[in-house]
Amino acid sequence: MTIIRFGSKELERAINKWSEKIEKEVKRIIHETAMLIQSEARALAPESSGFLRQSIVVDTSVDGLTALISVGADYGIYIEYGTGIYATNGNGRKDGWVFYDERYGEFVFTKGMKAHPYWFPAIEIGRKYYVQEMKKLGR
Repeated sequence: MTIIRFGSKELERAINKWSEKIEKEVKRIIHETAMLIQSEARALAPESSGFLRQSIVVDTSVDGLTALISVGADYGIYIEYGTGIYATNGNGRKDGWVFYDERYGEFVFTKGMKAHPYWFPAIEIGRKYYVQEMKKLGR
């Protein structure tokens, strides 16, 4: 039986060197994309929502190949989608409600709050950047 060998040690070394460079670039792209999403989401969040802005954080895995961008403010979803009659896709309450507003020290009637998208627009900006940068690696 004949054994045929393809490649060489030089090729193997070149591939290893190339893959290390690619991995470094992928980690850079992941980090930059995560920071871009965080920055854009913070910029797009309402100015009156300082806590919301500060609660948008990035956590990168030890190996640098994964980044988690999260919103810690529990009310962030209501800012993104709106509430009551203004809720996106009509998913909110159809009637008004009363709540006690501690800032003003009185009860307030509301029919809801209009959506102020900040999260998904930031993700879309990040997605476009990620795709653009990853395509450059293939060149």
